[in-house]
Amino acid sequence: MGVESVKPAETREQVQEFIKYLLRDIRAMERMLSEGLFETDPIRIGAEQELCLVDRQAKPAPVSIELLEKLNDPDFTTELARFNLETNLMPLEFTGKCLSELESNIIRQLEKVRSVMREMEGDILLTGVLPTIRKSDLDIENLTPLPRYDALCQAISKLRGEEYDLRIQGMDELLMRFDSPLLEACNTGFQVHLQVAPDDFVLKYNLAQAITGPVLASAVNSPILFGKRLWAETRVALFHQSVDTRKVGDHLRESSPRVTFGTEWLRNSILDIYKEDIARYRVILSSEVTEDVDELLDRGEIPKLMALQVHNGTVYRWNRPCYGVSNGKPHLRIENRIFPSGPTVTDEVANASLWLGLLNGMGDHYPDITEKLDFDDARMNFIAAAKLGLDTKFRWIGDKRYSAVDLIQKELIPIAEEGLRKAGVCEGDIKSYMDVIRDRTETGQTGSYWMVKSYNSLSKKVSREQAVTALTNAMIKNQLKGEPAHKWGLARPDDLEMWQPSTLLVEEFMTTDLFTVQKDDIIELVANLLEWRRIRYVPVEDDSKHLVGLLSMRMVFREFNRIIHDKVTAPSSVEEIMIHNPITIHPEASIVEAIGIMESRKIGCLPVVKNNRLVGIITEQNYMTITNRLLRRVYTQGEEKKRGANG
Repeated sequence: MGVESVKPAETREQVQEFIKYLLRDIRAMERMLSEGLFETDPIRIGAEQELCLVDRQAKPAPVSIELLEKLNDPDFTTELARFNLETNLMPLEFTGKCLSELESNIIRQLEKVRSVMREMEGDILLTGVLPTIRKSDLDIENLTPLPRYDALCQAISKLRGEEYDLRIQGMDELLMRFDSPLLEACNTGFQVHLQVAPDDFVLKYNLAQAITGPVLASAVNSPILFGKRLWAETRVALFHQSVDTRKVGDHLRESSPRVTFGTEWLRNSILDIYKEDIARYRVILSSEVTEDVDELLDRGEIPKLMALQVHNGTVYRWNRPCYGVSNGKPHLRIENRIFPSGPTVTDEVANASLWLGLLNGMGDHYPDITEKLDFDDARMNFIAAAKLGLDTKFRWIGDKRYSAVDLIQKELIPIAEEGLRKAGVCEGDIKSYMDVIRDRTETGQTGSYWMVKSYNSLSKKVSREQAVTALTNAMIKNQLKGEPAHKWGLARPDDLEMWQPSTLLVEEFMTTDLFTVQKDDIIELVANLLEWRRIRYVPVEDDSKHLVGLLSMRMVFREFNRIIHDKVTAPSSVEEIMIHNPITIHPEASIVEAIGIMESRKIGCLPVVKNNRLVGIITEQNYMTITNRLLRRVYTQGEEKKRGANG
């Protein structure tokens, strides 16, 4: 949502006044379409690059405001969270070397921001979801301090309440509750724009919908969130849930989420989309609109349609219609919002090339895609691709089933190449970027596949927190090299070179896969748990997961020895021997604080509690993992210094 001067639509009068302007904008666009005022030539492409800001430990760095001041470049702008940034790329004519020029422009912008971030002892990363992001990073204090972001958060919270439940089922399952709409800030994307002539808009918008699933399948780059392996493109599920303003109803009434693929094929014009969005979605933001659109058109001037743009910015279609004015001329665009950021700029431009080529060439093969493909199949293809990436099976034209790899390689790449040639894109660009798509689908190594494979390997050697840190550092290194992701080797523990525990939090190290008992359980059950699971501590909780006690292996063995040697009656329940009111710690406390508590109290386990509920435990074993990693690092640094002194 790029309009700065917005505010929550809080009163009935504000909503009514804004809707009046919104309806005037619709009528003004109808007039502009009928009078042929829109630019039709030349056709341009554009892009917006979102990125993550990270500190020396590869954690989110909430420094965007300070960074923008140092950059002093109008092509960079803020995002919802202070640890993200966006750069807007100059539009290019869709011909010649536009693709390689787009890549050069992105790299140039990234070099600018990377240089300044390194002065600030940080770095940047292109990724759909930052692997090292923590729940604590989504505190409202990391909201970018601009009125439009505050207004959006207020509006969403007003509609859905103050609590946000997130549930995503993938290889692992994520079930968490948040108290901030900043959850959406986990996502970073690479938006691609194609200018479209009004007469071509219906055809090309429907084609964009049809190819969304297959194109996304090869571009997935967001599989891990909070250490959980979820969807191949977790951004899709995360975005859908994070800004969903719906509440659970009492009956089967239809209700559309504000993040949407759409409900049917487009039939008449771009206006159908805008009218549907006004009809379906409540106005949640307003603006001080002052332009008289009718008077401007009567004078031969082009209006900005501010009200329409504000409302369009609060409905998140994956293929979004856009209206803009450049050099005094209005134009229409389709904005592709499905692509994640990364893994490299080359990968991103290859993704864009496939999409652009298909939109420009597929109409020659399918003049009306709506007659060949059911809309519900297109929508389900999109969801399936987000979940499975290149492992997806698509229901395609003629009700045929194709694997993602076969569909992309045998049908879509050749059509995309035709479409790029039709636009006059040079052969060198076509071959370069289509070869990236070919090789990626041939090897099966998307960004998501590489991340999950690397994470699985790392998790066998280091802790979860260390695994996501090594993963993130490896991504930064590989992006600097610039080779597309299908050529990357797996991340290794050596990629932990910048890892330090001094600023790390308990939630990053705590054990969350817990085996617990209740106070009425028998001691024999605890003894078996200790043996079966090879653990040393068992928390005691009630039905609401409130911590009520703690048992250790030593306590249980001591109790059994007492029973055997003293021939006394065994206790009837856990409650009789457990530690009542054990010392606990908060998940957002520092590791150093946790170590200090355990040393001073001479205890080997700290239950981790938030909102009076047990969420994890920290034990000596967790610290052994940290210590082992640090000792290795100290040793490696010492060896490097010796070699430097001798060299």
